[in-house]
Order: sequence, then structure tokens, then C-alpha cells
Amino acid sequence: MAVGNDTQRSYSIIPCFIFVELVIMAGTVLLAYYFECTDTFQVHIQGFFCQDGDLMKPYPGTEEDSFITPLVLYCVLAATPTAIIFIGEISMYFIKSTRESLIAQEKTILTGECCYLNPLLRRIVRFIGVFAFGLFATDIFVNAGQVVTGHLTPYFLTVCKPNYTSTDCRAHHQFINNGNICTGDLDVIEKARRSFPSKHAALSIYSALYATMYITSTIKTKSSRLAKPVLCLGTLCTAFLTGLNRVSEYRNHCSDVIAGFILGTAVALFLGMCVVHNFKGTQGSPSKPKPEDPHGVPLMAFPRIESPLETLSAQNHSASMTEVT
Repeated sequence: MAVGNDTQRSYSIIPCFIFVELVIMAGTVLLAYYFECTDTFQVHIQGFFCQDGDLMKPYPGTEEDSFITPLVLYCVLAATPTAIIFIGEISMYFIKSTRESLIAQEKTILTGECCYLNPLLRRIVRFIGVFAFGLFATDIFVNAGQVVTGHLTPYFLTVCKPNYTSTDCRAHHQFINNGNICTGDLDVIEKARRSFPSKHAALSIYSALYATMYITSTIKTKSSRLAKPVLCLGTLCTAFLTGLNRVSEYRNHCSDVIAGFILGTAVALFLGMCVVHNFKGTQGSPSKPKPEDPHGVPLMAFPRIESPLETLSAQNHSASMTEVT
């Protein structure tokens, strides 16, 4: 009857949770799309000094001309943690020792006649789903910061091409709030106003840290003690070099990259510790049976211990019976 009650309860509750999660995920993706592909959110026009040396770096070209192009970045960000989680979960499921603990932590769920979610499928869907949600959430936070601050890139004045002969630029210490003073390409200028925080740094460190937390919390191996450190440090080093590449190409300031690292780290730590609970099972480790309360046990249930007086009297009784016979 308990199994029937659990199964019947899953008919109504689990589809509701799945529907809510799908709605949240769809809303996150849609908001990221509006930030990335539309001009719904206008970038803040930040002022500048015409003789600011920090904004006069050479123009490095479009993002496609970068050493790490957006296509390569997004493919690696999405594929690396997904592949690590997929391979790790399948490997642990087919290893007998880890499979028993995995089944003990997870509960097989029947969601009606349409779905049968075993522990392996549940863990893969949950971990990869949370990773995808965090990736879009990080992208939204980065775009929101860039739109609100309108922080200028190191090559802003190069693409802005302000009219240095105008009255506003003649004074070396005059702050320019007029955005119409720029004479360069408007599309390039708008992209040059989106520098803080660095999107490449935030997304790369988020993906690397999420994969590192999964490796250190889930994969248990005794064959090679250096396998996990090398894999984790290599992943984090790749994210760190991605941020340095943004600075070396004059696409972001150092402060932009640091802010991106902090943002991506915060999102990864929050999801890894508070949402997937360090990639442990939802049921936790199997609890040990509690000892029974001796106050609730009847006296007859306790073992009977003979006292020395009872033993002596029994011996005397046996001796007297022997004399009579």
C-alpha cells in the first residue's frame, strides 16, 4: 500500500513541478534572447574625457576576429560540463559499488503511464538542467550590468572618433556627456559601450567552476590521485586564460574581467551548493536505524539474568532431591 500511495502522489505532484520548472527555464531563455538579439533594453550613455588614455587603445576588430571567437566559446562552455556530467554519471551507474549508493540516494519515480525516471536519468537531467539554467542566468546578469552601467571599452575613443576640434574636446579636463559627438559607426560604438562586466570571463568561470564542483564532489577514484586535480585545475586555468585574453586584446579592462569572474563564481557556487547540494542525491545518505527506546519495551522483552541467590537455592534444591532419592 505504501508503494501505491507514493506512486499515486507522484501522478499529481511531479508533473506540476516539471511544468513550473519548464516555465521558469523558458522565461530565462526568452529574457536572454531579448538581451542578446534585440534592442529592447537601451544601453546607458556614459560620458568620457576626450583625452582619456585608458580609452584610446587600438580597435581589435569584431568579436569574430578574436583569438577566442563567440562560437568556439559557447560551444566549449556548453559541451564540456555536459560531457563530463554525462560520462561521469554513466560510469558511476555501471560500477557496482557506486551504483548501490546511487540507488540508495535516489528514488525511482513513476510519473503516470508516460514516464519512468530511474536514478541515472534523474541525475543527468537535474545536473545538466541546472547547469543550463545557470548559464542563461549568468548571461542575463552580465547583459543587465552592461546595459545599466554602459561602461566603455579600452578602444572606445578609437571607434567613437570624436570631433577633437569642437568646443567640448578642446578642454583637456572637460567631461563629455553628449553622445552625439561621436562620428564613427553607430553599431560598433554601441558595442563599445558594453564592457562591464566581461561576458567571456563570467561564462567561462561559471562553466569551469560548475564542472570542477561536479568532479570533486561526485567522481571518486583511487587509481590516480592526480587525475582529478589535473582535470579541475586545467579547466579553471582555461577560464582564467580566457579572461586574460580579453585584456590582452584590449576588449575589456582588468576590472571588467575581475567582475565577470566574481559574478560567474557566485552563480556557480549558489547553484552547486544550494540547488544541487554538492551533487548529492535528493534523499541523502541512508540513515542508520535508531536504537529502540527501552522505556517503550515491555519487561518480558528484556533478557532475564539470574541472581547469585537464585543459583544457590537451585543448587540446594537439587542436592536435597538427590538425598531423598
